[in-house]
Amino acid sequence: MTIEFIKTGMNSELADEADTKVRETVEQILKDVRSRGDVAVRELSENFDKWSPENFRLTSGDIDSLVASLPKETVDDIKFAQKQVRNFAQIQKDALRDVEVETLPGVRLGHKNIPVNSVGCYVPGGRYPMVASAHMSIVTAKVAGVKRVIACTPPNEGGPHAATIAAMHFAGADEIYCLGGVQAVAAMAIGTETIDPVVMLVGPGNAFVAEAKRQLYGQVGIDLFAGPTEVLVVADDTSDVEIIAVDLLGQAEHGPNSPAALLTTSSDLAKNVTKEIDRQLEVLPTADVARVAWNDYGQIILCSSREEMLAEADRLAYEHVEILTAEPRWFLENMTNYGALFLGPETNVSYGDKVIGTNHTLPTKGAARYTGGLWVGKFMKTCTFQEITEEASVLVGDYCSRLCELERFWGHKEQADLRLRRYGGRNVGINTK
Repeated sequence: MTIEFIKTGMNSELADEADTKVRETVEQILKDVRSRGDVAVRELSENFDKWSPENFRLTSGDIDSLVASLPKETVDDIKFAQKQVRNFAQIQKDALRDVEVETLPGVRLGHKNIPVNSVGCYVPGGRYPMVASAHMSIVTAKVAGVKRVIACTPPNEGGPHAATIAAMHFAGADEIYCLGGVQAVAAMAIGTETIDPVVMLVGPGNAFVAEAKRQLYGQVGIDLFAGPTEVLVVADDTSDVEIIAVDLLGQAEHGPNSPAALLTTSSDLAKNVTKEIDRQLEVLPTADVARVAWNDYGQIILCSSREEMLAEADRLAYEHVEILTAEPRWFLENMTNYGALFLGPETNVSYGDKVIGTNHTLPTKGAARYTGGLWVGKFMKTCTFQEITEEASVLVGDYCSRLCELERFWGHKEQADLRLRRYGGRNVGINTK
């Protein structure tokens, strides 16, 4: 049986046209911040967010007041989620180790895992105040050992969102700014008169924030080239239709261009999921967004076997992949392209997004073919070093001299030859008399 596309998403030409408009807008904003600094940032904030406080950076008093305004249960919930993220990040860090080894007599090679010195974390907060993004970026950076972590989040309903600010604070942010959009990302990466630039940007955001990170990459490091969030459900005839529909729409509500796809070997399931999605859209409070995403970007793909589903899932390389089949771990053992796997009906993408401990900043738009998501190692540089004895320098230098000559790199050859003269007493090289 050939794979059957029961439902397909929007064609790529329309998506490309939208991308072009975003790219041009972001280029102008970044140019403006580079040339006018704080003045540009303030004007952009006024234009886009209607927000122009005396200072974008929150004081310790501001933060304390916002935290105090929250119910104890909210504070406890935030701390519980951050504990899970912190614990798993620490486990990941413990899996990294520095190495130093003698590879030849007198030759010592090694590497050190060194955290970057500064990170700027963007925490989205437009329609949805993304409290959890503070956990994923700031907590993980601090576990990695980053010395300076600054964080920006946009105003929400006319001011700082208390729970988001509390999460940033508890996570360990050294500087907190109520500032959103491309202007926030630009200020952190480029720097202004009042904000010192960072060396790395992380965190999700809308299409404009993602494009800003893409354009700034190289000047600063980034976590990922992020697109709209994606979910793929892989299901067979043992799966629960209601769970599938809930989990597809749960990600579709992120935005009108969020892809949600179902791979299944059951034609009956495919039909029933379509009906169940229509039913749930009648009662879902965020149906105005989720319906557009499902109509424009939703897919249902019918396969003949789990092997065919596996091949199609690896081709799609989606950000979140839920495995709702009789043997979920078969996909764990065999699948290679995904941001994060969610095995069995007991867990779901929402757990990963909010609380369970794995990081929710994950590859999209097929990037799972070549990278994983944000983790403690993303904030660390693995840097090598070498140290050798005089005797080893003669041994290595002999090979190096001939290999440089092979490539006609005469300056490189002389570096080796000089050591041969110094440590081996051999009259070789261009500088001999």
